Amino acid sequence: MAKPNYSFEKRQRELAKQKKKDEKEAKKRAEREAAKPAAPAPTDAAE
Repeated sequence: MAKPNYSFEKRQRELAKQKKKDEKEAKKRAEREAAKPAAPAPTDAAE
């Protein structure tokens, strides 16, 4: 019987965790960008 490659399994778990974290961060960033235009843009009041 073949010996399990625990370091490969650990790396795969780490990659999955990082991917999930990146997706969550991207979703938060998209929500923040969607909310940003709702606020009035700063205008140049010096004129």
